[in-house]
Amino acid sequence: MACAGSLCSTPRVYNSRSKFWREKRRSFIVRSSSSVDTLPTSGQASSPSAKKQFSGKPEADVVVIGSGLGGLCCAGLLARYGQDVVVLESHDVPGGAAHSFDIKGYKFDSGPSLFSGFQSRGLQANPLAQVLDALGESVECASYDSWMVYIPEGDFPSRIGPTDFIKDLETYVNADAAREWKKLLEGILPLSAAAMALPPISIRGDWGVVSTTAARYAPSLLKSFLQMGPQGALGATKLLKPFCEVADSLNIKNPFVRNWIDLLAFLLAGVKSDGILSAEMIYMFAEWYKPGCKLEYPLHGTGAVIDALVRGIEKFNGRISLNSHVDSIVVENGRATGVKLRSGQFIRAKKAVVSNASMWDTLDLLPPQAIPKTYQDRVKSTPQCDSFMHLHLGFDAEMAREDLGIHHIVVKNWEQGVDAAQNVVLISVPSALGKDLAPPGKHVLHAYTPGTEPFELWEGLDRKSAEYRKLKEERSQVMWEAVERALGPKFDREKCEVKMVGTPLTHKRFLRRNRGTYGPAIKAGKGTFPGHATPIPQLFCCGDSTFPGIGVPAVAASGAIVANTLVSVSQHSELLDAIGI
Repeated sequence: MACAGSLCSTPRVYNSRSKFWREKRRSFIVRSSSSVDTLPTSGQASSPSAKKQFSGKPEADVVVIGSGLGGLCCAGLLARYGQDVVVLESHDVPGGAAHSFDIKGYKFDSGPSLFSGFQSRGLQANPLAQVLDALGESVECASYDSWMVYIPEGDFPSRIGPTDFIKDLETYVNADAAREWKKLLEGILPLSAAAMALPPISIRGDWGVVSTTAARYAPSLLKSFLQMGPQGALGATKLLKPFCEVADSLNIKNPFVRNWIDLLAFLLAGVKSDGILSAEMIYMFAEWYKPGCKLEYPLHGTGAVIDALVRGIEKFNGRISLNSHVDSIVVENGRATGVKLRSGQFIRAKKAVVSNASMWDTLDLLPPQAIPKTYQDRVKSTPQCDSFMHLHLGFDAEMAREDLGIHHIVVKNWEQGVDAAQNVVLISVPSALGKDLAPPGKHVLHAYTPGTEPFELWEGLDRKSAEYRKLKEERSQVMWEAVERALGPKFDREKCEVKMVGTPLTHKRFLRRNRGTYGPAIKAGKGTFPGHATPIPQLFCCGDSTFPGIGVPAVAASGAIVANTLVSVSQHSELLDAIGI
């Protein structure tokens, strides 16, 4: 999740972000442990210019609903392909669940902060890096190779790479865990050649995929299978099965290793190892545990990623219209022909409408009579991941350890499971690497529970009520305690200059996420993420409700797949040639 810039012929408001974020700050700032301001009672997010008139040409080849990472990647490539594209964003900052915001000189990330593969090029690059490459944009990053973990076995820096984590396990866990981890790496890293031989940016949603994938990459796929040998090739057949089956086939039984695998899977996709695709996990293992690997963080914050995507869209004459809330998708003669804004304006889509909203929110934008009941039932019955609690802090650096690193993971209890509510807290301190993200001598921090907060606890609460304030204070304590553990004995929560707590209702309201959800909880082997086409011609979807699923690389890939589908095979092939894959 990140933030971005502004485009279109509406007033440029991106750099100020002022009114919206002043409003957001007022809505969930914590002034003390006993005084918590709440969100307004309106059922809609109160974007200050929600009914502002859209200015500019009221039509485009493609209309993209929402400026999350998937929508921006889709729009950027469409603009690069020469399509007339406009992105309609409800709020006055782009970025969706990936926006950043500034309060008192502290630049906060609201979402993902753990990245890798930005500096890679070619077949094995992160799909987001491939999109940026296609747009001629880049993101300046700092590199690092470990994060702190606070787990029942103890507190230690967890290092990436093929050998360092094995040494960590020998030191902090036990020799059996180290042996089994080594066996796991030896069993799955050879499979990474097959998992990474087909770049997601080469995929499209029509029969042209035969040309852009099978014909183009058949030699590299064949070579990877030959290198793996018969046993490795047999293992590659498990790429589309749950990763737990791969671990089982390697006879991985050590409790810590199995718990650690579950944790990595949950952080990556919102499901444990019994629900994540093996291909997705193996791709991550190849990024984190191959020789010479590094983690990366954008030096100017996650918002720099969105800034780069917006620059790319603008460079190729794409448009972004902020304060442009889509009320409905217009269907005429059975086809999606545009959208109606809250202001009442109609924006025509000559070729397609692409929704970057979740599957549930997209369904709400459509006239019920235009959608087959089977499709409605399938969306409504799709299980959801839970929501989040967030804690944003700005404080004096003297209150933290001198050797403070950027990332920290706190696990209270393995027996409860990594998906249990209030059991896992992630902490990011980006100012440990990006020195312009906080005032001099200060730190900026984001802590959150990773998609484990039940929406049911909050559903129906009045955000101005004492009950809401009390629950907010109670449910945020696990994050405060995790922060105190990570930052050390000098940290004093009462001395923080900025304190903000977000709840599932905050998530639902400001990010327009159905029930504040992280995304679909679709388990590998029991279901598949939907494709990008819908039963309504000219309506496509991208983002975490579509293939490949949840996570930054996945949503970037989904946006690219939709963009590729909307242009000719020759244009798609020319783009792949241009970026060297």
